[in-house]
Amino acid sequence: MEKDEEEYSTKIFAVRTTTGQEGNVAKLIATKVEMNKIPIKAILVPETLRGYVFIEADGPHFVEKAIAGVKHVRSRVPGIVSFSEVEKYIVRKPIIEELSENDIVEVTGGPFKGMRAKITRIDRTKEEVTLELLEATFTLPITVHSDYVKLVEKAKSESGEA
Repeated sequence: MEKDEEEYSTKIFAVRTTTGQEGNVAKLIATKVEMNKIPIKAILVPETLRGYVFIEADGPHFVEKAIAGVKHVRSRVPGIVSFSEVEKYIVRKPIIEELSENDIVEVTGGPFKGMRAKITRIDRTKEEVTLELLEATFTLPITVHSDYVKLVEKAKSESGEA
């Protein structure tokens, strides 16, 4: 057993659900837990992982009791999920922290959706990036919110490699 896992007395279990019904399943389980006083500590519905809900409890029998008869629950995944696997769904860094000037990004929304661009300036206070479209016939700087860009390629650093 790793040191990280020893620090946490509770265990995290994964429950398979119908894709797209994760939120509904979590609400139904939460209602059932409240009504029946089942000792469930937390229910996590990750945005990026579809078809799964994570439940924190002292044992698998509590999870089984909580999900029994709940619509859209497929099954409980056997075993315990380590905290390090779930942690990446909890700690969500804003995209702007990963971006730097000269990075190549793809625009994910707005009239320039699908186009690749190079970052020329970053305004971290407003969470905006100024881009130079690579696929445009002439260079036109545009400023968009950092949520509308997806990192495609990191810029090469001064030493030669990224």
